[in-house]
Amino acid sequence: MNPLRRRTCAALACAMLAPAMAKEAFRTIAWDDLLPQDWNPWADFQGAGAGVDLRRLPDDDPRAAAALQRLRKVWDDAPLVAALDGAAIRIPGYVVPLETSAQGLRELLLVPHFGACIHTPPPPSNQIVHVRLDKPHKSLGTMDTVWVSGRLQLARASTAHGVSGYALAGQRVERYAGAPR
Repeated sequence: MNPLRRRTCAALACAMLAPAMAKEAFRTIAWDDLLPQDWNPWADFQGAGAGVDLRRLPDDDPRAAAALQRLRKVWDDAPLVAALDGAAIRIPGYVVPLETSAQGLRELLLVPHFGACIHTPPPPSNQIVHVRLDKPHKSLGTMDTVWVSGRLQLARASTAHGVSGYALAGQRVERYAGAPR
């Protein structure tokens, strides 16, 4: 085979395999992978140093309000997994829209459970991913379940719905259809 034809065939093969290779380039992770193994968000509230039993306090008790404020600070400053910085990942979650235009949804928070940041207090920042999509997505709404693929960064951001610890440059959004094969 002549060298020009060989290069053309190789280029054609690469073009045909690119979509399959791109899908495999994203490592599927779970929400627990975003948590440092040794992090205990309840450590400050356990044992003798905790002071009072929070379960026994009424909601209007100033000690309960102070404890919730302290917990919110711990959760907003939650540690991140440095090894994931720059990783190409794929993760499932629920959509919390942030920026929508006539072209579609461009920016969102991805959260691990239904109602997070909307109907319930936000989870720890290491359980919220701030996603900026490379292309607007027209058919996504609040609490839709999706897979988002892209490059993950350690980047804390504060939004009206909560503090995120991670940012994801979203390259692909797919409707959630269970675990990948």
